Amino acid sequence: MTTQTLNPNTPILIGVGEYSERLDDSNYQALSPVQLAVRAANAACDDALTKAALVDHIDAIASVRTFEDTSPKLAGPFGKANCFPRAIAKHVGIEPKVAIWEVGGGQSPQHLVSEFCEKLAAGDISMGLLVGAEAISTTRFLANQQKEVDWSETVDGDVEDRGPGSEGLSTPYMQKHMLYAAPQAYALLEHARRARLGLKPQEYARQMGELFAPFTSVAAENPHSMSRETFNATELIDVTEKNRIIADPYPRRLVARDQVNQSAALLLTTVAKAEALNIDASKWVFLHGYADVAEKGYMEREDLGASPAALMASQQALKAAGIGISDVDAMDLYSCFPIAVSNICDGLGLAADDPRGLTAVGGLPFFGGAGNNYSMHAVVSVAQKLRQKPGSYGFVGANGGFMSKYSVGVYSTSPRNFTAGDNQSLQNAVDQLPSPTVTETPNGEATIETYTVVYHKGAPAFSIVIGRLKATNERFLAMNRKEEPETLKTLLGEEPIGKTIFVTSAADANRFTF
Repeated sequence: MTTQTLNPNTPILIGVGEYSERLDDSNYQALSPVQLAVRAANAACDDALTKAALVDHIDAIASVRTFEDTSPKLAGPFGKANCFPRAIAKHVGIEPKVAIWEVGGGQSPQHLVSEFCEKLAAGDISMGLLVGAEAISTTRFLANQQKEVDWSETVDGDVEDRGPGSEGLSTPYMQKHMLYAAPQAYALLEHARRARLGLKPQEYARQMGELFAPFTSVAAENPHSMSRETFNATELIDVTEKNRIIADPYPRRLVARDQVNQSAALLLTTVAKAEALNIDASKWVFLHGYADVAEKGYMEREDLGASPAALMASQQALKAAGIGISDVDAMDLYSCFPIAVSNICDGLGLAADDPRGLTAVGGLPFFGGAGNNYSMHAVVSVAQKLRQKPGSYGFVGANGGFMSKYSVGVYSTSPRNFTAGDNQSLQNAVDQLPSPTVTETPNGEATIETYTVVYHKGAPAFSIVIGRLKATNERFLAMNRKEEPETLKTLLGEEPIGKTIFVTSAADANRFTF
């Protein structure tokens, strides 16, 4: 297909931009999230054409939610804009008719690409700007320096505020058992996968290190990366003073890095608009396939060591593009924790040492876990690689929550008319997957299905297990008894999965003992 035979409303990605700053940069400016976002947005406009030539044509903006706007508990000390997307629009110099404050989650950048492509194809908008930013590192630095900074700003204008998106992510039952933070949530999933594979903890740790070691090399070459160090597998998994355990089996270097000052932006329009503005066709990137889906609830998944929803979304996007994973040249698999990558590798048949690489950016523990916005950096990097190799294909997998949501995009510079995806049928298929029965008041003999030990300042602090009652096979959550710290030693000793425990329900939290 040539550009002459394309539907004029075919959506295309025309501009990509990034901006970042490190505390040790010679020109470090301590920019706010809005200021960082504006830098990336300006760069995306200049990448497509020039900002001056495009600002009057951008009629829609959507911003990825910052961590600070995801939960009141994460509020920073320096104030913030009352409306993040409108504040960015104001400083970029645009007056969009549509402004979206996207729901939280790492899936959101790719989901927004898919959504804006649908809006463009339908004629609802003519040019859309997607943007996100985090300044967590600067916030902590300025707070530690006891600096007085005012980032507050009031901006008028309508906005579609989709909220934090944390509803149902961690239920009251989970929170009662200290299961609300990502490290322990993913650690439980990771051990479940390890048990399914029949691997000992040391063997599995080695595999996690081998999976992530190549990511560090990519991050070291990325100018926007927060870490420029490379590590081999041993250095990633060996526990040291600088690589302490966070939640078993994760040392710090296998966990997403949140101390970042990073921003990224994407500019999308239609073929007709791009031609009218004389935007170079060599910059056009087409969305050939996409999918967006939500996984079953955390405790409702039959296999805790897998996310079939993420795999099904990946397969649907590839099928829509008319290719297989072997046809992809550049990819970035969301990498907050090893299992988020391994899950896709398991399903698509990818090896940890795939010569194409599993990341185009560098991964969240090394490039940086830019809040909810990491995958916008992934789209930027993949698009740049596709432009360098016209006709090739790129794959972006974006994960949100505790492997709770997954969005996929398959990209290419090869011209192709846009076809809307069927996310509802995909969601229906996921919703129909089997689920175990869950009880919140377990009592009696049970077996451990998965577990983690959470550390504080380098020492084991408490444990969480997910188990099954022997009498009913019901699944439950429990923690070790406070007066029995030796339980932690048992969990960290010989393989505990499959062992018999005794669980007692209680008002504060269910408790177990061996």
